[in-house]
Amino acid sequence: MKASPEFRKQLAGYGLTTAEILYRLPDHPSLLQSYIWQDYDIFPEFPTLRKFLDFWHRTLEGPLFKVTVGHCKLIKPAELRAVGADFRLN
Repeated sequence: MKASPEFRKQLAGYGLTTAEILYRLPDHPSLLQSYIWQDYDIFPEFPTLRKFLDFWHRTLEGPLFKVTVGHCKLIKPAELRAVGADFRLN
């Protein structure tokens, strides 16, 4: 069985990152819309989130108003250890 790319990222130090992005509607600039983004990223540089926000700024018409970021490391390399036995139940 092969480990998922998300699990490999967690072992490499990535943690689940959630960002609430508030942006102005292009047709109604006085109104704000909320968008939730979630991916695995590295704290505190957030290269994946920065890449997404750069894409947003270059491509989409809704100008960014505010970005709130939450980050949690789910698995650290120190939490992973080898098990000396394998038990199977029928």
